[in-house]
Amino acid sequence: MISFTDAVKQLHAKANPKKAAEMKNSIKIDRVYLGISNQELNNTYKGWRASTSTDDRIRLAADLWDSNIYEARIVAAKLLTQARIKNDELVWEEIVRWIPKLDHQTIADQVCSAGSRRLKENPTRLNQVSNWVKDENIWMRQSVLTLTMQWTKLNNPKIAELRQRNQILSWAGELSNDKEWLIQKALANWLSSLSKHDTPAVLLFLETHGAKMKPFAINEACKFL
Repeated sequence: MISFTDAVKQLHAKANPKKAAEMKNSIKIDRVYLGISNQELNNTYKGWRASTSTDDRIRLAADLWDSNIYEARIVAAKLLTQARIKNDELVWEEIVRWIPKLDHQTIADQVCSAGSRRLKENPTRLNQVSNWVKDENIWMRQSVLTLTMQWTKLNNPKIAELRQRNQILSWAGELSNDKEWLIQKALANWLSSLSKHDTPAVLLFLETHGAKMKPFAINEACKFL
């Protein structure tokens, strides 16, 4: 098992100061940036994940997240991104702890990638996600769509999966009223993905809710139709 202190030391050892300065100037969010490439981050977290138990991984991920280092937050989410984890309730709870603190799309995408796997393993957690549709925090609202992208990719959905997807579509309908670019973009991505597998459902959604959506979102949603 690697300690949090040693993990941070390893990350700092891979830092690229020039790239870090470019990231800080581009992203404009006040935190430490190390400028580590995605490939290096992948190689690093895979080694850590292989040598730690699930409980140790959760603790390490929590500490990395709380450090507020950009790359540490990415790696924290990657550590908990796994299809099957036994007794994954604490993993889900940790991911849910992060979502209200999201502030950048790349971090949000990685966190929701981890969270979507926990949702797919236990769809009853959709009940919890439903409470975020009207949350004041825009990242909570966006996560309703990004966490549930897997339901847009089902070629032969079972009855239960169709019921779940229809429920998510009803949330998407509510979110179509949200004029924030971040929400409209997430909605467009969700619908365009679904259109590859269930065109009639997307056409019906657009007929019902399209008037509330921004033009760019409608264009994005329709790009595969």
